[in-house]
Amino acid sequence: MRVVTISATYGTAGGHIGPAVAECLGVPFVDRAIPGAVAEELGCTLEEALAHDDRAAHGLARLLAGAMRLPTVTFGGVDMYVPGAMPLAPEEFVRRTERVLVETARAQGGVFLGRAGAIVLADHPGALHVRLDAPLRRRVLQTATLSEMPERDALKLIERNDRARTAYVRHFYRVDPADPGLYHLVVDSTSIPVPACVDLIVTAAEALA
Repeated sequence: MRVVTISATYGTAGGHIGPAVAECLGVPFVDRAIPGAVAEELGCTLEEALAHDDRAAHGLARLLAGAMRLPTVTFGGVDMYVPGAMPLAPEEFVRRTERVLVETARAQGGVFLGRAGAIVLADHPGALHVRLDAPLRRRVLQTATLSEMPERDALKLIERNDRARTAYVRHFYRVDPADPGLYHLVVDSTSIPVPACVDLIVTAAEALA
């Protein structure tokens, strides 16, 4: 069973490339199912799970906003609001997320987007670890084009997401997610067209497996 992890900075089309790679390899694209599975394990609501999840826009918005001065916990160095009277411990949420990643990879394989997959599944036999990244200016242009928003808004969105996702990996794993040593393949998906990126990743995954 093929296993591919993708670490994607905002604006590098990870949400487009990941599903396409999964389809080509005949494995699930494992993204939105993860917070649901973790919520079920912990017995919390999906809303609570999304508030902690590093890929969910809803969770990132809460993690970054800092406007709701209700009960908070420190998550990756950022204060965030967590629904409910008893906030979830971030460490426990991350531990359960790791467990879901490992068990899913073993049971059915898949393409995993974000959530420090290259670190969590570093020892999984035959797993391919990919980083999608590009210069900030090109990511801004791509985000502005795809989302039909002003470039200044795209820049703010990218900077906030980059800070949050980097904080997640640094806080819980003490590594820099941009370190190329974590990956087999680093691709600039703002210069290389998405279909070509998909072909590169699929070819590498098949060769490695």
